[in-house]
Amino acid sequence: MDSISIVVLPGDGIGPEVTRGAVRVLEEVARQGGLSLEVEEYLVGGAAIDRYGEPLPQEVLQAALDAGVVLLGAVGDPRFDSEAPARRPEKALLTLRRELELFANLRPVKTYAELADASTLKREVIEGVDLLIVRELTGGIYFGEPRGLETRLQGRVGFNTEIYYDFEIERIARVAFDAARLRRRRVDSVDKSNVLESSQLWRAVVSQTSEDYPEVELRHILIDNCAMQLVARPRSFDVLLANNMFGDILSDEAAMLTGSIGMLPSASLGGMRNGGRVGMYEPVHGSAPDIAGQGKANPLATIASVAMLFRYSLDRDDLAERIEQAIVRVLRDGFRTADLAQPGTLTVGTDRMVEEVLKRL
Repeated sequence: MDSISIVVLPGDGIGPEVTRGAVRVLEEVARQGGLSLEVEEYLVGGAAIDRYGEPLPQEVLQAALDAGVVLLGAVGDPRFDSEAPARRPEKALLTLRRELELFANLRPVKTYAELADASTLKREVIEGVDLLIVRELTGGIYFGEPRGLETRLQGRVGFNTEIYYDFEIERIARVAFDAARLRRRRVDSVDKSNVLESSQLWRAVVSQTSEDYPEVELRHILIDNCAMQLVARPRSFDVLLANNMFGDILSDEAAMLTGSIGMLPSASLGGMRNGGRVGMYEPVHGSAPDIAGQGKANPLATIASVAMLFRYSLDRDDLAERIEQAIVRVLRDGFRTADLAQPGTLTVGTDRMVEEVLKRL
């Protein structure tokens, strides 16, 4: 059997802690599923800047391109906040997305009954929430040109460009509609078409694309209304389709429905290669430098990202479900990391939580 190459990029802050445990789960489940893995680990982000003077060395980028499957911990380090964009850890993340052509980000948001009381919202609001945020990842204001900081006659000015081509909108819309076909067959497309021309094109292209999916209901919703409805009536959503910036903001908002941002996985997907889908898998949470090295970090989002890796890049739904059910059983048995701690539960550290998941695989 040919081995499957996977590049692991632990990154910064709590990234190495949560990634270490997730790799143990990855290797154990692969063993159970009869898969042969070749796992290679590299420095990225602030850790790479410290060692190599740049956030994404060419060797690391080439390894990611060769493998086509990446597990990422987190990037971000406040020590570099005042540096130029090219010298910040986040530059590695944006470059990986662009070079791997990862145009679609999938962020499932599902509330666990065991964690309903951990959310800041009422139990009756969040119980039964099961939605998927589909975020366009390689266009929009994060990549648009021109951009920059300048001094002009009137003073200092910062500027960015929100730009989308019709083909970029169509391909991400198809990802959302295809996903909805396998769910509850409804897509809410988020825009700001009452103000932005880029959103007017977004709405037009999504509407046109929807004609190929007559079985899927399409609703258009403005970003401000969507942000409000997401906390008022989150069960009303099935698939949320959004551009790069709107999807970034909404997915972090939606994370709090689950009780902690430490519970949300994500998959960034591109095209097909060598019989599998190119993908980068990472937790939604950041590097959390305030708790790094203390063994407090919640590894469940990273472990759930491994489940998405099996599902989307390796086409092994059975192994993905095995991991997801293990997470459910751990929560049902009362184990919690500090971000999820509740009366009557047992608060454990990162490594112990990983051990409990492994026991239940």
